[in-house]
Amino acid sequence: MSTVYVDGYQSALSIRETEKAIRLIKDTFQKKLSQALNLEYISAPLFLRKGRGLNDDLNGVERKVHFDLKELEGEYEIVQSLAKWKRYALYKYGFQAGEGLYTNMNAIRRDDDMDNIHSVYVDQWDWCKVISKEQRNEAFLKETVIKIVEAIAETQEDVQKVFPALKNKIKRDVYFITTQELEDKYPDLTPKEREKEVTRQYGTVFIMQIGGKLKSGIKHDGRAPDYDDWTLNGDLLFWNHVLEEQIEISSMGIRVDAESLEKQLKAEGKEEKLSMEFHSGIYSGKFPLSIGGGIGQSRLCVLLLEKLHIGEVQCCVWQPEVKEECKKRGIQLL
Repeated sequence: MSTVYVDGYQSALSIRETEKAIRLIKDTFQKKLSQALNLEYISAPLFLRKGRGLNDDLNGVERKVHFDLKELEGEYEIVQSLAKWKRYALYKYGFQAGEGLYTNMNAIRRDDDMDNIHSVYVDQWDWCKVISKEQRNEAFLKETVIKIVEAIAETQEDVQKVFPALKNKIKRDVYFITTQELEDKYPDLTPKEREKEVTRQYGTVFIMQIGGKLKSGIKHDGRAPDYDDWTLNGDLLFWNHVLEEQIEISSMGIRVDAESLEKQLKAEGKEEKLSMEFHSGIYSGKFPLSIGGGIGQSRLCVLLLEKLHIGEVQCCVWQPEVKEECKKRGIQLL
């Protein structure tokens, strides 16, 4: 996807107001999220040792940033997300059912696109919570999604009280739909086009059951087979009024148990991973059942601050032609 420009776009906030608003969003939302889901803050790593199975493989094709260290043997990798590490931390720190954690995750994804809402620098709130066997169901997943949306809506209200130039309102009511229902609804569209149409219509959408193949033989989107249960996960999308596009704010789900882990690894031809430290911990029942996800910090700021480009809310590197065009149009990249 290439960078999109909107004629007549002008930020509602100055660059210094933007910086203050970013801080307000981050301080406010993480408090509301932790209260809504009973989460406590913990510290998180920037890199992990290669080969333990703790780093997120994303779609399985992305190249991790890796390096060696003078004082230690082996190779180390910048995290791509903390999807697996969080579950290990729940076990390590002794979290019990109903308790959870959240943390600031910073990553470099060297193969990511660079456009209005994508950057090679990723910042998100990663969270994970211990659940009971009885809570491994769609109803509990939906209940959790609604709580997250409420936290976002309340944060938006607080920010607009301080910065009244911001006018847009997200829809609090969540429209839930599975990937197969979405394919049935829009059979002639690509997965991303389906996402756009359903989010344009309903405003706030949670698309469920991502990872497995649909009746058409294709996947709606890729998912690593070893963290989300593909029958109990999803993406949270909001309609972006500035870009007239959908924006994904969160990918989340109930995490794999032994049964779904084995099934999904087999489907992807990756059964050998069962011998890795993290995977054997799930398969043996050592690690607790859990639900978790990531919530994009910069993307949430793009949405709530009504920005055109993610570079207006985070410091990163950009293509020279993008920097030049933004300068011409008065779009201030941080």
